[in-house]
Amino acid sequence: MTDADVVFIRKLIEDNPAASRLALSKKLCEAWNWVQPNGALRAMVCRGLMLELHRAGHIRLPDARRVVFNPLVQRCKPAEAAIDTTPLRARLGEILPLEFRQVRRTSHEALFNSLIERYHYLHYTQPVGEHLKYLVYAVGRPVACLAWSSAPRHLGPRDRFIGWSAEARRRNIRFLAYNTRFLILHWVEVPHLASHILGRMARLLAQDWERVYGHPIYFLETFVDPRRFRGTSYRGANWVFLGLTTGRGKDDRNNKPNRPIKEVLGYPLRKDFRELLAQLPTDEPRTNARPVSQPPTEAVRETSAGGALG
Repeated sequence: MTDADVVFIRKLIEDNPAASRLALSKKLCEAWNWVQPNGALRAMVCRGLMLELHRAGHIRLPDARRVVFNPLVQRCKPAEAAIDTTPLRARLGEILPLEFRQVRRTSHEALFNSLIERYHYLHYTQPVGEHLKYLVYAVGRPVACLAWSSAPRHLGPRDRFIGWSAEARRRNIRFLAYNTRFLILHWVEVPHLASHILGRMARLLAQDWERVYGHPIYFLETFVDPRRFRGTSYRGANWVFLGLTTGRGKDDRNNKPNRPIKEVLGYPLRKDFRELLAQLPTDEPRTNARPVSQPPTEAVRETSAGGALG
């Protein structure tokens, strides 16, 4: 923020004395072209910025008119859903074709959340920012769940593999998607199912991401804990080993490992992914000057059928 920015916001508030904090944040987004790639205003981020400036004494916002309930603050665990757990043992060809359903903001999202909470060893955590959730069905039954979200901001092995600059990473991190959860339900025993799902998912995800968020993705990534799992299904789906994490989280203060060291695996969605991710647009909306990145989440567990669960 510059002094001129602060003066502009003060003038905006003065010119709209009857406007609420929400209305002011929308007006500021419109004035600055502060939008998401899909065209939606970044009103929530803008409200946070204005509140920071208000608390620091740089501007004076009108009094808050109402307290909005934030479901992220008081969230209950997903309710347990009834599901057929009869063992499904078959060859892959016997259960094809699979049906992939993107279930975020649909009536099936509660089932996805319930299955991850109940059967995934990391349980369910609410994603923040851009994310999609998938249920995979075979012979009319759910057999797998996959969750994808915004990529971690800093990841050494990935950054070296891509070869982008710090500025290119800051601008283009939104073109990556991170596989935060991959669950093959434990009563499903179908050899090669997990690798097949990952192969199909790579083709579907890019289309859905652009449809929902208005921008493409060029690269996928995930973590594997080598003390527990081998990531067989990812390697079987041609994911590439990129290196090891340092074992330090984003809040590290003393440069010492504070969590397990993970393998980093990646999957380019286009042959020219390096060129695309290294680009520095000369004329970019203000929205992308402050990308919102997500903290890394654990990933990947092996099934008895050799598939990975994240």
